[in-house]
Amino acid sequence: MASIKTSFRLLLAVFLLLLTDSVPSRATLANSGAKNLTLACFEEDRKALLEFKRSLDDPLHLLSSWIGEDCCKWTRVRCSNQTGHVVELDLSNVCGATGASREERSCLGGELSPSLVNLTHLNYLNLSGNTFHGIPIPSFIGSLEKLRYLDLSLSGFVGMVPPHLGNLSKLLHLDLHLDLSTYSDIWVSDLKWLSGLSSLQYLDLDRLNLSQATDHWVHAINMLPSLFELHFSSCKLHGSLPQSLPHVNLTSLLVIDLSSNNFQSSLPQWLFNISTLVTAEFDFSEFTGSIPEVSLLKDLETLELSRNSLSGPFPISIGNLLHLQALHLSENPISGSVPTSIGNLLQLRTLSLSQNSISGPLPASIGNLFHLETLDLSQNSISGPLPASIGNLFHLETLDLSQNSISGPLPTSVGNLSHLTMLDLSFNMMNGSIPKSIGQLTELAFLNLLSNQWEGVISESHLQNLTRLLDLRLSSKSLVFNISQEWIPFFNLSLITIRDCQFVSPAFPAWLRSQFIVYIVLSNVGISDTIPEWFWRNSPHLSWLDLSNNQLRGKLPYVELDLSGVYVNLENNYLEGSIPLWPNVLYLKLGSNRFSGPIPLNIGQEMSTLGSLDLSRNNLSGSIPHSLTKLKSLSSIDLSRNCLSGSIPKDWEGLLTIDFSNNNLSGQIPPSLCSQQISPSWLRLSNNNLSGELGPSLQNCQNLFTLDLGGNKFSGAIPQWIGEDLRSLQFLLLGENKFTGSIPQQLCALSGLHVLDLSQNNLSGSIPRCLDNLTQLTNLGSMAQPFPSLRDTPDMDPWHMDLDPKGVEYEYTSILPLVNTIDLSSNNLSGEIPEEMRNLSNLGSLNLSRNLLTGKIPEDIGSLQRLQTLDLSCNHLHGPIPLSMTDMTLLSKLNLSYNDLSGPIPSANQFQTFNDPTLFEGNLGLCGIPLPTQCSSSPDGNPEVKEDAGEDEEGSGKIWFYVSTTMGFIMGFWAVFGSLVLKRSWRHAYFKFVDDMKDRLILVITLKCMACLRRMTEQERQT
Repeated sequence: MASIKTSFRLLLAVFLLLLTDSVPSRATLANSGAKNLTLACFEEDRKALLEFKRSLDDPLHLLSSWIGEDCCKWTRVRCSNQTGHVVELDLSNVCGATGASREERSCLGGELSPSLVNLTHLNYLNLSGNTFHGIPIPSFIGSLEKLRYLDLSLSGFVGMVPPHLGNLSKLLHLDLHLDLSTYSDIWVSDLKWLSGLSSLQYLDLDRLNLSQATDHWVHAINMLPSLFELHFSSCKLHGSLPQSLPHVNLTSLLVIDLSSNNFQSSLPQWLFNISTLVTAEFDFSEFTGSIPEVSLLKDLETLELSRNSLSGPFPISIGNLLHLQALHLSENPISGSVPTSIGNLLQLRTLSLSQNSISGPLPASIGNLFHLETLDLSQNSISGPLPASIGNLFHLETLDLSQNSISGPLPTSVGNLSHLTMLDLSFNMMNGSIPKSIGQLTELAFLNLLSNQWEGVISESHLQNLTRLLDLRLSSKSLVFNISQEWIPFFNLSLITIRDCQFVSPAFPAWLRSQFIVYIVLSNVGISDTIPEWFWRNSPHLSWLDLSNNQLRGKLPYVELDLSGVYVNLENNYLEGSIPLWPNVLYLKLGSNRFSGPIPLNIGQEMSTLGSLDLSRNNLSGSIPHSLTKLKSLSSIDLSRNCLSGSIPKDWEGLLTIDFSNNNLSGQIPPSLCSQQISPSWLRLSNNNLSGELGPSLQNCQNLFTLDLGGNKFSGAIPQWIGEDLRSLQFLLLGENKFTGSIPQQLCALSGLHVLDLSQNNLSGSIPRCLDNLTQLTNLGSMAQPFPSLRDTPDMDPWHMDLDPKGVEYEYTSILPLVNTIDLSSNNLSGEIPEEMRNLSNLGSLNLSRNLLTGKIPEDIGSLQRLQTLDLSCNHLHGPIPLSMTDMTLLSKLNLSYNDLSGPIPSANQFQTFNDPTLFEGNLGLCGIPLPTQCSSSPDGNPEVKEDAGEDEEGSGKIWFYVSTTMGFIMGFWAVFGSLVLKRSWRHAYFKFVDDMKDRLILVITLKCMACLRRMTEQERQT
C-alpha cells in the first residue's frame, strides 16, 4: 500500500514538472534556491508572498530567506523558467529537518492571507504538517484555478471544508487528511463539489467527518473517471452502500480505502468488479453478509477485510488472485475450511485469518506458498494434523496457529523454517513429542507451545541452538523437562513460562542463573527446593514472578528488590517465616503456605504501591494492621483462613474485593467498608465472631455482588434494604447467625440471586411466595457474570466460596456460577411450602429441613428438573410423595425423613438409587423399598393388608369352588392325557414341547440371575 502511494506521488510529481517547463526537481530547488533560473520573479508575486508571510507565525524564522527582490531565489518557492511566475509553494513540514520535537516540527501557524490569490500561475500548494489551529480552510483557495496539487493535511484546520474547492477543475491531487489527534475537527457538508474535479487522480480525506455526506458520496466519487487512489478511512460514514450503480466510472481506480467506518451493510458486488484494483481496504467497517465474488480482481495485491461481520464460507475464488500478496480476513465469523485453491497464491506474503469460525484441516497445498512471511490462523476451529508441507514455507517469519483444535504431532519439517522468529501453537490438542528439529530454528525469538498434550522429554538439544530466543512458553502434564543443572544456554530469555510439566531435577533450575528475566512462570513443575539468593540478585527488573504450586520451602528474604509494579504469586508452597516487605510490588499472592506470626504493622508504609494482597490459608496471627487502610491503590485483599483476631480496622477506602473469612475477628462491620464513592463487589466476613445488627452503612454497597456473613453472631432482623438497595447481589449468605423475625419480602427483588443461605438462624413466619421472582433461579441456562473488577485482578479468584448444598461443606471455585442454591434450614419457619417454588426450574439445591413446615409437598415439585439436592427432613409435612418427583432425573441427594408422609415410595428413575432407609425414616405411613414395610398390591395403594371375608360368605362359596375345581381337573386331565394315549403323533409332539419349554425356562432363569448379580455389583460399587 505504501509503495503504491509513493510510486503514484513520484509519477504525479514528474507529470507536474513536465507541465511546468521541465525545471529541476522541487527537492533541488528547496535546497539550492533557484540558481539555474535566469528570470527574476514578478513584482506582483513577490508582494503576494511577502503579504502571505506577514500573516504567518514563524517563531523559528524558517522563512528568513524571503528577502530581496528575486522571490524565485527564496526557499521553498519555485518559479517557471519561461515566464518567471511563481508556480510552486511548498511549505510542508518546514521544521522536519531541524531535529525539533514533534510539537516544534509543525511550526508555521497564524492566518492564511488571501494574497495567495494573486499568485495566478500557482499550480502546486503544499501547507501540510503545520499548526494552523482554530482556523478553517480559506475559501479563497478555490480561486487558484491553475492548481494541480493541493495538500493541506495534518495542519490543524477546523470547520467545514469549503465547497469552493470544486472550482479547481485542473486539480490532480487533493489531500486533506487528519491525524488521530485531530480526528473529526474538520467536516464536509456534502461532496457534490467533487464533480467539478473531473481530472482528479488522488483524493485523501482520511479522518474527516463525512457523516453528513453519507447519502451521496458514492455518486460523487463515481463522477471521477481519472481517480487512481481514494482514501476515506475513519470518516464516520454510515448506512448502506448502494448495491448497484447504473454505470461504474471508476475504471482507473487502483487503491480504495474505506476502512474504519460504520456501514453495517453488505459489500456491493460492483466494488469487486473494478478490475483495475490493486489495493482494497475495507477493514473495521462493520460490513455484513458474505464476501462478494472476487475472481475479476486479477491485479489485486492487497485485500483487507478484517474486523467486520462477514460470514459464509471462505471464498474458493480467492485462489484465482494470482498477484495477491496480502490477505487479511481476521475477526469475522467466516466459516468453512481453508480451500485447497489457497495454494495457487504463489505471491502471497501475508495470510491472516485469525478469530473466525474456520474449521476442518489445513490443506497440504498451503505448502506451495513459498513467499509467505506471516501465517496467522489463530482462534479458529481448525482440526486435524498439521501437514508436513508446512515445512516448505522457507521464508516464513511468523506462524500463529494458537487456539484451535489441531491434533497430532508437530511435523519434524518445521525445522526447515529457518527464518521463523515467532511460533505459537498454544491451546490446541497436539500430542506426541516435541521434535528436536525445532532446535534448527536459529532465528526464533518467541516460542509458545502452552496447553497441548505433549509428551516425552525436553532436553538441551531442543534449545541449545536457539540463540535468539527471548520468550519461551511450555506446558503439558506428560512433558518432562530434563535440563542439566550445569547447562549454560546460549540464549538470553526475558520471558519464560513453564507450567504443569515435570522437572527431572527437584532443584531450582540453575540454568536460569545466566538469564536476565523480567517475566517468569514456573508453576506446578515439581520444584522442591529453596529459592536461591542468586535468583533475587539476577532479577533486578522482574515484573512478573509466579512460582506457585510447587514445594518451595524456606523463608523469603528481606532484600531491597527493584520490583516495579510486579506481580508475585508464590501460593501453594511450603514457605514459612514472616511476610516479606517488598517495595513496588503491585500484586502479592502468598496464600496456602506456612507463614506465621503477625502481619507486619508497617506493611502499608513499606509496600505503598500494593494493589492486591492475598495472604490466605496461612498461620498468621494478631490483628489486621491499620496501615493497610492507608494504601490508596489497594483494591483487593484476602486474609481468609488464618488466626487473625481483634476488630476490623476502620478508614478503608477503595476496596473492591474483601475476604476476611475463617478467622477470629470480633466487633462490628466498620462503615468505611462501603462508601458512596466506591462500593466493593465482593465482601466475605464469614466464620468469625462478628456481632451486632447489620448497620445501614452496608446500604452503600450498591455494587455488591457477593455478601457472605455466615457463621457469625449477627442479630436482629434481616434488613429490608438488602433487597431494596443491593440489587446487584448474586450470592447472599447469612446462615449460622442469630437473625430473628421473618424473611423480608424485599429479598424477592434480587432477581440475579444464585445463592440464598439463611440457614441456622431463628427466623420465623412463612416462606415468601414471591421467591419465583428470583429470575436467575427460574430461567434455564442463566449463569452468573463475573464483575469487571475481579476480571482485572489476577490474584483474586472471583468464583471461590464455601457452600453446603449437600450436607457437606464444599469449596466452589470455577463452577460457582453454575451453583443455584436456596438454604432455609434450621429455623422456625412455618406454613406450607409455597406452590410458586415449582417455578424455580434452574434451582440446583433446596434445603428446607429442620423447620415447622406443614401441608403437603407441592404436587408439581417435579418441575424442578435441575434439582440435585432436596432436603425436607424434620418438618411436619404429610400426604404422599408426589409421583412428579420421579421426573427429577438429576436428583442425587434426597432426605424426606421425620415428617408425617404416607403412601408408597416411588420407584422410578432416580428413586431406584435411594437405597438408604434413613432417607425416609420417621414417616410411619410410608412403605416400599428401601423401608422394611411393604405396600399392598391393591389398586388404591393402601399399604395395609386387606382382611378375609366373613364366615357368612364362606359356606356356599367354598362348596361351589371345590366342586368346580374337581370337575375341571377331571375334564382337563382326560382331554390331554387321553389324547396322548390314543394318538402317537400327539404324544411325540407333547414331549418335544415339554423339552423346549424346559430349555427356555433354564435360559430365562439364567439371564435373570445374571442381571440381578450385575445390579448387586453396581450397587456395591456406588456404595
